[in-house]
Amino acid sequence: MSKRNRRILLIAAMVILLSPLLVLTYMYMNERAGGLADQRISKLWGLSEPIHIPIANSPESAVQEFRGEFYTSQFIHQEAVDGGMILFTQKKGRENNSNLQMEYTRKNIFGWKWVWGGGYSISEGLDTKFALNYMNIPKLDKVSAPFPMLFGDIIDPIIRRVTVEIKQNGKPVAIETKLVEVSRDQLIWYAFLPSAADIPYIIQAYNVEGELIASKRIEDANDSGSLNVER
Repeated sequence: MSKRNRRILLIAAMVILLSPLLVLTYMYMNERAGGLADQRISKLWGLSEPIHIPIANSPESAVQEFRGEFYTSQFIHQEAVDGGMILFTQKKGRENNSNLQMEYTRKNIFGWKWVWGGGYSISEGLDTKFALNYMNIPKLDKVSAPFPMLFGDIIDPIIRRVTVEIKQNGKPVAIETKLVEVSRDQLIWYAFLPSAADIPYIIQAYNVEGELIASKRIEDANDSGSLNVER
């Protein structure tokens, strides 16, 4: 074998041996606290310096470590999604107040990392009867996450079905939301929308007889609020 061929084989062997190390190094630089993934999140928030999101050993720990040592919300439901976990949390002990928080954590080879979250706190007036509350999480630019997403809690117990109407190819399509009973007196709902879906959306709530009792057209990609019972 000529010297030239031996040199080519040696270089090829070195590339093969070093490739996994280079991939691992890039993944660490991307996932570490303050790394490339955190820099992308920081740009979405309009920050001049990158935030430092820690890597944890569980989805719950990822939320708690990012939110801080005084984080007291309770985890009430979670669902695995492609590459991660959606968690719903709530603060207890608030009378006449509906509050719900959604947290998305992503799994990598080093552990779990918080990616995004959002929530609301809504007080119901004495002269207003709310059907349900909602919040819209839009698709994130250059961040891998299962958004757009709509979620909320159901206030009126007669609601048994919630849909989100979007436009696909210029035609209205109704997406069924998932309803989850997290306790005897609490029902939450949520839906993952197609990545190409864009506002406006129409949220519609139905009773057990299939009658439409509340609806609202959502025009803001970052909207949250309530639907009133239609009389």
